[in-house]
Amino acid sequence: MKKIAFFDIDGTLTSEIDGEVPKSAIDAIRAARTAGHLMFINTGRCFQNVEPRFREIGFDGYVCGCGTNIYCDGKEILHIAQTHETTMKLLHQARKTGVDIAFESRKEVAFDPARAPKHPDAIRQYEDFVERRYIMPENLENPNFFCDKFVIWFERPEQLATFREVSDRYFECIDRGGNFREFVPHGYSKATGIQYVLDYYKLSKEDAYAFGDSNNDLPMLSYLPNSVAMGNASPKSLFSQVSYVTKNASANGISLALKHFGFIS
Repeated sequence: MKKIAFFDIDGTLTSEIDGEVPKSAIDAIRAARTAGHLMFINTGRCFQNVEPRFREIGFDGYVCGCGTNIYCDGKEILHIAQTHETTMKLLHQARKTGVDIAFESRKEVAFDPARAPKHPDAIRQYEDFVERRYIMPENLENPNFFCDKFVIWFERPEQLATFREVSDRYFECIDRGGNFREFVPHGYSKATGIQYVLDYYKLSKEDAYAFGDSNNDLPMLSYLPNSVAMGNASPKSLFSQVSYVTKNASANGISLALKHFGFIS
């Protein structure tokens, strides 16, 4: 019987130690596809930020941007974007409150060129994008600029509260820990993305398996009867909300879980 698996990237597909994809995970995913099962990435990253090293593993499709952009069998079947007007409201509120904001869409990422990032983690993320040679737009006020989703870094709780006076009209705020927040349009999540793919292939929830390690994976982990938390998951409260806890990503966690659920022998 054909089954389908959905994998988060960071800390699930990649090792929690060095950010690399363990060879055991690559081999297991390829073996599962050879056995006739469907393998999908399901990530908060927008499509442009799903690096070639992940695509080269070989997947049947991608649920990107927390369910806002979906690809099946090489075809884009869903894309939900914000208007330029909404994006500008977010930009102006970010400038007003002093938070660091990074806009994401299927084609590009963008920090505010009018304000250098200040939070150490935001600086590291910006430098990582530069190192990957991402070309980031320099004129966000251009009417053609928009986002699908975004993230922020803040220094004080009151900054976040004031920023959300605008963002909460359009987006759900996901606590990613510390002073980092992810924002996804209302009505979209990794779970809605899964259902969209299941409808496309005419599969049931019982045929689907979700793999994750953090709070932004909770919608998909709690949506399916078959769900896997990596041993390195944080918070550990995820363990009580899944049907199976595997070993760390770095300790062959994906391979072991795929064997446990009969994808591979």
